[in-house]
Amino acid sequence: MVAVAIMALALVAGCVDKEAPRPTGTLNSTYATPVYGYNLVNTYVHDQNAFTQGLVFADGYLYEGTGIYGNSTVRKVELETGEVLKLYSLPDQFFGEGVTLWGNKLIQLTWRSKVGFVYDKDNFSLLTEFAYPTEGWGLTHDGTHLIMSDGTQTLYFLDPDTFEELRRLEVHDKDVPIANLNELEYIQGKIYANVWPTNRIARISPETGQVLGWLDLNGLLREEERSPRCGVLNGIAYDAKHERLFITGKNWPTLFEVAL
Repeated sequence: MVAVAIMALALVAGCVDKEAPRPTGTLNSTYATPVYGYNLVNTYVHDQNAFTQGLVFADGYLYEGTGIYGNSTVRKVELETGEVLKLYSLPDQFFGEGVTLWGNKLIQLTWRSKVGFVYDKDNFSLLTEFAYPTEGWGLTHDGTHLIMSDGTQTLYFLDPDTFEELRRLEVHDKDVPIANLNELEYIQGKIYANVWPTNRIARISPETGQVLGWLDLNGLLREEERSPRCGVLNGIAYDAKHERLFITGKNWPTLFEVAL
């Protein structure tokens, strides 16, 4: 009974009650920020047991970070089949969050523990840990800095070697702050951020924090396929070589390749 209660609390924490303000202004048509649809290019199998918190594509493979206390992992996944080729399980006290690759290192945040982990990309051996003062949500990089979200409207630019905070960026659509910034991906000079718990992704200027456009992904996953445990969109990966954009979500059975 205790175990069931703990799992229920973990699911609520990971999906429903993250302590950040609800998004404001993202659906307000008063603001003339462009809203883009999508074309479905391809679909791939995704592990429906994966509570996806972070996603990145490199060298033909997906690297995925998953959450939930007692079930958080980092994994290397074959794109075409969804097969998990390599997996590392975090200790039970950590709730895994966003991931990114920096050279031969795989970096992962945790939610409320205020600690991140650095792994060897090839064998997933733990290399080091680092600390930060906020919650950890999404993680990406621009080739110079790590970029981290904490569930607010603020993005943090970190030194990728020392993890020292170098600057902050406040994200807004015109004059409306955009909170609940979650999973991140840096694509062609812009920051893409999923706004939890919506099906929208903001395209953000890394210089000004202004939302330049919205990607509306409503309808991508059919409602009957959505997990009752959570099921929100939360996974953005980009194949820069072939200009492919991949999208998935928490406990989604499918990974989608889309074109704007």
